[in-house]
Amino acid sequence: MKLALAILLCKAIRFVGKLVGKGSSLPGQIALKFCPDALGRVKLPPYVVAVTGSNGKTSTVEMIAAVLRSAGKDVVYNAEGSNQIEGVTTLILTHCTLGGRMRGDVLLLESDERYARYSFKWFHPTHFVITNLYRDQLTRNGHPEWVYDAILPALHQDTTLVLNADDPLVSCFARGHEKVRWFGLEAWDGATAEHHGVYDDGAICPVCKEKMEYTLYHYNHIGHYRCPSCGHCRHTPDFAATGLDLKEGVLELDGDTRLALSFRSIYNVYNILAAWSLCRLCGVDKAVIARVLGSYILKNGRMVTFTLGKHHGTLLTSKHENSVAYDTNLRYIRDWEQPCTVVVMVDAISRKYFTGETSWLWDIDFDLLDAPHVERVVLCGKYVNDLALRFAFSRISREKIACYPSIPDAIQALERNGEEEIFVVTCFSDRDKLLDKVKREN
Repeated sequence: MKLALAILLCKAIRFVGKLVGKGSSLPGQIALKFCPDALGRVKLPPYVVAVTGSNGKTSTVEMIAAVLRSAGKDVVYNAEGSNQIEGVTTLILTHCTLGGRMRGDVLLLESDERYARYSFKWFHPTHFVITNLYRDQLTRNGHPEWVYDAILPALHQDTTLVLNADDPLVSCFARGHEKVRWFGLEAWDGATAEHHGVYDDGAICPVCKEKMEYTLYHYNHIGHYRCPSCGHCRHTPDFAATGLDLKEGVLELDGDTRLALSFRSIYNVYNILAAWSLCRLCGVDKAVIARVLGSYILKNGRMVTFTLGKHHGTLLTSKHENSVAYDTNLRYIRDWEQPCTVVVMVDAISRKYFTGETSWLWDIDFDLLDAPHVERVVLCGKYVNDLALRFAFSRISREKIACYPSIPDAIQALERNGEEEIFVVTCFSDRDKLLDKVKREN
């Protein structure tokens, strides 16, 4: 009876919340106060899939949902991104009968990496995808190894771990765990023998703390590695990207399936690879996965095209306080090779909390914009002076750089001048300050 009342209460509050455009976490929060062990009492679907990591959670979950639905499965997932225990509770209880049986074939959960151990206290996923671990939101997360320790208690021995073989820290989750499947990217023309970036989190083995050796780098510390001291090394992937041409936008998976890349980014390759791996483990045919992923355009706003005056523009959402997210999008711009202007916007560092801490700007490799086709760099927002100081230490010509404390002033200046491509690099906390003043494209 207590569970039924908690479900009813959650459904009612969620219904009211939808009417006012809010309420993805509050219903679950209240239901948990009424019935703290509600998640341990409900009957879940046969597949319970969790996805966590520093980057790629939302995009990977969205692609998995699209593929599984195309394969005829009824998928319930947290499309609104409420990925802590309260949001997870709302999602599960609102899709339950009053008897406590959840509807659907698959429960698919994006899980905040810091709070996964709370979300999975009462139940455990059948499959747990871990995309990567990077320096991310220093104010909240500290070092990636701290995040690793936060995720570890959430992993159950009966859960199949689906791990990024190319991330040396993520691969540590397999230690002492019997049910592990790996995904990874094989050698390709864009891989390098040397590390490129401001810092190297792969320099030291996460197991024994001795020097790590790499045969190739895909980006940052993601690549093919081996520790000569303890033997910690990249595992052979069960699911592999066996061919990649970013310029042509072609990806080959498991040696026999080719698909087109709608977004030609190494980030997108790993998100697709994670989604491919999970969907194959769920029994979906390769042809179905390739058909969906090869033409899929993300709905989560990570990439938005727009027009501004005579300019065509592209918004590349990059998490503030996450240098790897920025570096990946800057590489995309570097490889564009057509005349363009780049806008870097930092006005509010986070949507979740206030901080004025900007040391993360110094971890970003802004020298990637030191390219002839980058004609202008526009810095704008409340933290424009922090940006200007950081760019003063870059190789980019000072004549190319313009600074605007006001975002509307920067947008007006761009609208009045030129017709080259514009790339805007900013975070979810700031993107609508641009999108509200431009014309979005389909």
